[in-house]
Amino acid sequence: MKSIKEYEFWFITGSQHLYGEETLKQVAKDSEVIVSALNKSGTLPCNIVYKPTVKTPDEVTKMFKDAAYDDKCAGVITWMHTFSPSKMWINGLKNFKKPYCHFHTQYNREIPWNDIDMDFMNLNQSAHGDREHGFIGSRLRMQRKVIVGYWEDADVRKKLSDWMRTACGYMVSQSLKMCRFGDNMRQVAVTEGDKVEAEIKFGWDIEYRPVGDLVEILNAVTEEEIDTKIAEYKTRYEMDTEAEEAVRYQAKEEIAIRKMCDKYGYRAFVTNFEDLHGLCQLPGIAAQNMMMDGYGFGAEGDWKVAAMDAIMKAMSEGMNGGTAFMEDYTYHFEKGNEHILGAHMLEVCPLIAANKPKIQVHELGIGDRQPPARLVFDSKDGDAIVASLVDMGGRMRLIVNDIKACNPLKPMPKLPVAGVMWKPMPDLATSAECWIMAGGAHHSVLSYDVTAEMLHDWANMMGIEFVHINERTTVPDMEKELLYNDIAYKLK
Repeated sequence: MKSIKEYEFWFITGSQHLYGEETLKQVAKDSEVIVSALNKSGTLPCNIVYKPTVKTPDEVTKMFKDAAYDDKCAGVITWMHTFSPSKMWINGLKNFKKPYCHFHTQYNREIPWNDIDMDFMNLNQSAHGDREHGFIGSRLRMQRKVIVGYWEDADVRKKLSDWMRTACGYMVSQSLKMCRFGDNMRQVAVTEGDKVEAEIKFGWDIEYRPVGDLVEILNAVTEEEIDTKIAEYKTRYEMDTEAEEAVRYQAKEEIAIRKMCDKYGYRAFVTNFEDLHGLCQLPGIAAQNMMMDGYGFGAEGDWKVAAMDAIMKAMSEGMNGGTAFMEDYTYHFEKGNEHILGAHMLEVCPLIAANKPKIQVHELGIGDRQPPARLVFDSKDGDAIVASLVDMGGRMRLIVNDIKACNPLKPMPKLPVAGVMWKPMPDLATSAECWIMAGGAHHSVLSYDVTAEMLHDWANMMGIEFVHINERTTVPDMEKELLYNDIAYKLK
């Protein structure tokens, strides 16, 4: 599976020949200093590549053509050190489809009050050069990120880092392949969607593989392979069951699913407890351990949430909070202390566990198969989001709710699943009403790392609708936003 560290971002500085060779040499030198400092900061997920200053329309056009066709290039960061006439950027920008960030900064932090002269002014013109550049992006109706601030400041670098992670999510999306073991559950609507539209919009290749193909691989798994997988489980998790054969069967299922994914390049997969022909257990720890390694997952045939899980995991690579497939289970309506209990019967990713997960085996109650082994744990405390991608018919809508996640308020000894509780913003009643009005699914992706702003940027890159439920949301405002969105997308 490709790491986002393999991507790079091109730093392109704009100027023109008007200022003379000495000024252009200084422009290049200053740009190299900024790129070097950003790369050495340790805060960015990928390397930034310094590119020579562009000064003519031909140089701009060639630079963006090269960026477009370079598979390692995940996006472009532009900065106008001096005034760069924006008409010369038109042919380069108008057909550029990769993520694009306009970095509105300047080389010097402060005005050198005693020394400032016209030479300094001619060199340091970001304040008006970037406004000229900003116009052409708006005139071309380009989806872009504008980041404003001094390049040495931590908050500015954090914004740049988050945008780079989001851009990597865009790139992962463009080549994402996933496997459906079984199709959507009978009669369920919200997990359905237009797979052709998803491939057009997002680049997702959503393939079907019969469970029988998986069973054929599973039957060829050796005891030695299972032993190796069990040893891995024991290093990652606490064995809390005597039903070793059930755990070994899960290891066998995981090995088979991984082999299928490796063979065809799948980064995400779905299962369905109504389609288990030839399997003795519904994959539990088999799916959870793969999610631990970055695979996306969706239960009950939900391919949209599986893809978003994979993409958001990629965006948060190397971060410590965790990202996981999630499902709203039940409410705690205690007055003034309202919470949602999120869980799933088996398949919640252990990346969000507060402590070392336990391997347990319990009856499932549905699926008509043997009791499956699964990881049981409680989640971390912290600020997080839940995100749901839904097909509105003719367009996709990404819904995000800010939440405050916590351990379950009390022990639940008779509920042997991985669980997380959260207080949705601004409160449970407003959040749930807005979520339902927006058509949000019961499945979502929960993340302590990916932010609403990052997903807003991702939605902009993809050209889809974005709805954000947060501490300032009210029901009347949400009603108006959804109405305006409907009108706007009908006009597109």
